[in-house]
Amino acid sequence: MSADPTTVLAFETDCHIFDGCGFPAPGLHSFVFEPMFTVGGIEINKPMLLAVLSTVVVVGFFWAAFNKPKVVPGKLQMVAEAGYDFIRTGVVYETLGKREGKKYVPLMVSLFFFIWIMNIWAIIPFAQFPVVSVIGFPVALAAIVYILWVSLTFKRHGFVGGWKNISGYDPSIGPALPFVMLIEIMSNLLIRPFTHAVRLFANMFAGHVLLLIFTIASWYLLNGIGIAYAGVSFVMTILMTAFELFIQALQAYVFVLLACNYIQGALAENH
Repeated sequence: MSADPTTVLAFETDCHIFDGCGFPAPGLHSFVFEPMFTVGGIEINKPMLLAVLSTVVVVGFFWAAFNKPKVVPGKLQMVAEAGYDFIRTGVVYETLGKREGKKYVPLMVSLFFFIWIMNIWAIIPFAQFPVVSVIGFPVALAAIVYILWVSLTFKRHGFVGGWKNISGYDPSIGPALPFVMLIEIMSNLLIRPFTHAVRLFANMFAGHVLLLIFTIASWYLLNGIGIAYAGVSFVMTILMTAFELFIQALQAYVFVLLACNYIQGALAENH
């Protein structure tokens, strides 16, 4: 029995408009990858490999820049110092202050550049996939921030004070206090880590889908009179790629900024 023609056409890379085949629209299958190889019994697929390469890129870049620092920095050291200082001064110190924030600078710099590189893979030839569009990666990163925030809250305020901080305890609220505390607890312990992860995931997921749609459409329309529309689609692909460059850096920035805000809330006297 032959396979369902509609199923075959949906994944046919040589399909063009007016050829009697449907548009090969991207979908969830665009985010599922078969294992490429196995290491120590662990199957490694494309997103996992790109995540490892992101680590290598970030570590290699800063090692090359600061392994032998110079008083008069070279180009690589200058770029690394600018990036490091941007997160240190513009994000961490602005949110936490220098005294409280300096101990968290290495973590925030690492998170920013790690997320940024994982996002940039979306527009790199042969890679062409943003790692954080797989929900497990932003969940793991958000969990790191969440665990740090909770531990700092109880370390700074003690057990009772920590719960007061998390629940927004304020006797001046009056009879509404139990409801306010319930909302604050749900918001801080459940909704906060969820939105922290999903915000990063959803933006990169949606951006990748849009890039796929315009890229595939450029090829699909490349036939007959559709060539004119293919040109428009190709221009949109270029514009979306440029826009994604901005979004990739912005989402890394927002993730780190929120992480600093959460830590600031853990260290503050009043939540």
